[in-house]
Amino acid sequence: MTEDSITRKLRRRAPLIGDDCAVIQPPAGQDLLFTADLSIEGVHFTRESSAEQIGARAVARSLSDIAAMGGTPLYCLVSMALAPWTDERWIDGFYRGIFKLLRKAKASVAGGDISHAGQFVCDIMICGSVAKGKALLRSGARPGDMLYVSGPLGGWKHKRVIVPRLDFGRELVGVATACMDISDGLALDLHRLCRESGVAAELDDVPLLKGATLDQALHDGEDYELLYTAPPRIKAPGMPIGRIIKGKPGAVRFQGRAVRPIGYDHARLM
Repeated sequence: MTEDSITRKLRRRAPLIGDDCAVIQPPAGQDLLFTADLSIEGVHFTRESSAEQIGARAVARSLSDIAAMGGTPLYCLVSMALAPWTDERWIDGFYRGIFKLLRKAKASVAGGDISHAGQFVCDIMICGSVAKGKALLRSGARPGDMLYVSGPLGGWKHKRVIVPRLDFGRELVGVATACMDISDGLALDLHRLCRESGVAAELDDVPLLKGATLDQALHDGEDYELLYTAPPRIKAPGMPIGRIIKGKPGAVRFQGRAVRPIGYDHARLM
């Protein structure tokens, strides 16, 4: 197995691969969206997961970012550092998971890079698009807005498969005033959204996945549902969980009690 043999195999399914860069015409009247997510052995997955599951999950995390902006994914760059234990069969399975999910999202692999390391690492970069000036940002929430999530929460222990909410995100364009995906726990991510918008939030209820606790939904992370706000006069889809209020930017309360902005934070784990 060589880098060239991997590339030749990929070109059968991804014709944009082959040159030093992919050459792509940007869509007319669209803003481009870019996001990147690392997946690291021992941090984001273990070898007990199948190669296909690891590939699909790596792509799903970046697709969720595109969904949170109300965008449509277009192209994907896959860079990876192969570990000593990876072989051709494992790599085939890894890419099978990637292509399977990208096919559902109608996006294409456009390139990437291959290296080696002591553990498997991959970096997924996705380029998407959204109508010019229509991207959903974290900074648009205003006092009086209602607060929603796109589905019940419970954290990574209760949600093994990530389902990017791409269709749901596009439905929110022109409806939501602010939006982000919940990757690090509701408490921390809502704090971030409120801080960017210069507002506070009051939670009334948190819908839970079967078997999940409130603490897991608030702090565990990796739900990858959408968290968003909308004016009260607009009938928005999803599950209402509270409202945006005036207050210290970033402050969150649940049924009158302060919620600490604690969630999954890579920097704090160093």
